[in-house]
Amino acid sequence: RHISMRNKFFILAIAIQIFACGGIAFGTEPAGSSSLGRRSFTLDQAIQTALQQNPAVLTARQEIRRTKGVFIQVLSQALPHIAATTQFQRTDPRLGQTNFGTGTGTGSGVGGGSSGLSLTDNSYFLRVQTTQLIFSGSVFPAIRGADFQHDSAFFSFRNVIDQTITTVRQEFYQVILNKALIGVQEESVRLLESQLKDQQNRFEAGTVPRFNVLQAEVALANQQPSLIAARNNYRISQLTLIRTLGLDFDPRRGEDPGLECKGELTYQPRVISLEDAIQIGKERRPFLKQQKANVDNQRQQLGVAYGGLFPTINADSAYEWQSSPFTSDISQVSKGWFWGATGTWNIFDGLATLGLVKQQRALLFETQITYDDATRQVEVEIQTAYANLQRDRETIESQEKTTEEAKEALRLASARLGAGAGTQLDVLNAQVALTQAASTELQALYSYNADLAEFDRATATQTIYSDLIDVTSKPAKAITTIRSEERRVGKECRSRWSPYH
Repeated sequence: RHISMRNKFFILAIAIQIFACGGIAFGTEPAGSSSLGRRSFTLDQAIQTALQQNPAVLTARQEIRRTKGVFIQVLSQALPHIAATTQFQRTDPRLGQTNFGTGTGTGSGVGGGSSGLSLTDNSYFLRVQTTQLIFSGSVFPAIRGADFQHDSAFFSFRNVIDQTITTVRQEFYQVILNKALIGVQEESVRLLESQLKDQQNRFEAGTVPRFNVLQAEVALANQQPSLIAARNNYRISQLTLIRTLGLDFDPRRGEDPGLECKGELTYQPRVISLEDAIQIGKERRPFLKQQKANVDNQRQQLGVAYGGLFPTINADSAYEWQSSPFTSDISQVSKGWFWGATGTWNIFDGLATLGLVKQQRALLFETQITYDDATRQVEVEIQTAYANLQRDRETIESQEKTTEEAKEALRLASARLGAGAGTQLDVLNAQVALTQAASTELQALYSYNADLAEFDRATATQTIYSDLIDVTSKPAKAITTIRSEERRVGKECRSRWSPYH
């Protein structure tokens, strides 16, 4: 399962491909903009923009870099360390004079009698030393643990990508829904205005009482707040999506959010059994893989704690150049090499290692419990998303003909009123029923698409990861399965996203 860091690279999901290119990838056109700062997005363009600019994605990517740095730092303990030590000193000749005849002196010297001996004025020293760890009970588990931390950061990055894609899809659909609801409310207002005008004409002709006009005016006035609320909801949903996409405020927009979503709410049934969905989710969810990597890391940390029971052995070798202490001629130098080994072993450390082992063992059990709970969490999320999809399908099927029937009911009520066989109240009730039916149909379509995005996230089926195949290798080695790809965490990959597959 494990691969040495020397052969490890990042697995590149969609975002990394975008980062490397410095722009939007996958051959799609960039999001459009106008001279007034208004930007338009398709769903794919919105997702790609979010993966390029969303703060959560950017932060998760930096976390991968950080854990890679941690791995390199820990790995350095097992690699050779080469250090150079040098010193140069210039000494005043007067400090080198020593008068042993008088018993006084200002420096170290050699010789005897009343005449002093002058030592060298210049001295230097140079040593190049190599230190290599030979054995340690804690370093190698720490290296493997740091590698698992890197794996955990990578799976966390993938999890953030999946969450970001889901959020963008749901917020994108929310913008489309709110825009469509504005149309429903505007159509309702137009119909009520038409009804009011008709009643005013009839009142002037003396065929209806003033009460009918007042009733039409009240119905129109009561509909206006719904239209105002729909327009405000549309603006708020645009601003919410703008934040998720990581877009900055453009003063040219003024009060207009300046965001247009190109698309529509569609109904494309997804046929999959609950058992298969749970199985796929448990195999693919990066959230579970992240928790598993945490368990593996904590198991290595337990090994680090046990390492305190073993000795640590280092080998040293060096080459040294040292100037002569008797002459200022720098060419007169003593040089040579030496080597040796040092070892330390804590025979008794006051039970510090025992205490650390107990701590790490408890942390290992905690991460295992967290992993088991995460598995159940994934199962519940999939079941919940599956149930919501089933509810949405039933709602859509029940509302397929409701809107058309409501339109026909309104037409008949208007015709009856015109023929004198109906009442104005029948027309107003039919109008309210049509508005409600159209709104319910749009809400059902939005709920299905939003819940489908959540279902894809819960089952980890909205993002596909594939290996970069080495064309120079043999076919048997070039083709890998999804599971083998997941075991080869860190090998450079690319991904593609498809909302429907």
